[in-house]
Amino acid sequence: MGTVVSLRLEDADAVDLVETVFHRWDEQFSLYREDSELSRIARGDIRLTEASQSLRTCYALALDWRERTQGVFTPHRTDGVIDLSGVVKALAIAEAGAALTARGPANWSINAGGDVLVSGDAGHPEWVVGIVDPSDRGELIASVPLRHPLRAVATSGSAERGEHIWTALDGEPSPFQQVSVFAADIVTADVLATAIVAGGETTLNEMTERFAIDVLAVRRDGQLLATPGLKRAV
Repeated sequence: MGTVVSLRLEDADAVDLVETVFHRWDEQFSLYREDSELSRIARGDIRLTEASQSLRTCYALALDWRERTQGVFTPHRTDGVIDLSGVVKALAIAEAGAALTARGPANWSINAGGDVLVSGDAGHPEWVVGIVDPSDRGELIASVPLRHPLRAVATSGSAERGEHIWTALDGEPSPFQQVSVFAADIVTADVLATAIVAGGETTLNEMTERFAIDVLAVRRDGQLLATPGLKRAV
């Protein structure tokens, strides 16, 4: 998927389990791989109606999020290609987390390209995630404890990969350099981080009203916008 996955866990034997999960999602959905099922659809080798049930289910999920964000989040690139990276990475993280949880109570974190999901028992020190300054990657703008129920965080923006997110702002770039969303599940966090970057402050206001999330957004002029739950962390 063109990113790096990092693990922190006590059960070293679980590493292979997590690798298997991510490799399977990558082999099916990565547009970086010419042999993936999604790449074959993008080239027209197979029709979407001929795709596997799992791919069509992911596409349906992405369409559902398009509706829930009033079209700001979309699984379609401007050239018409179906791109499910907005949900697939998060689904891979979620499946890997479920697989680790099924092995029994444990303390672990999964970080896939800056999108983080954690688990910890009552006796474990809380996980703390650092939010990087998009203008200076060597500095942090916040250190935020991941407390139940908000145990997932996803960050989206232009600082790492440049302007790669389609916006619903009449062709104008997003007013945000970076948006971090904290949620109970990684799919919600990932989708809404992308949606807020794409939709700007209007979408930020709508999503924080409708979903149980916290948000830290960095404007292009460096100004920070933080929901009440994060203001003390900034």
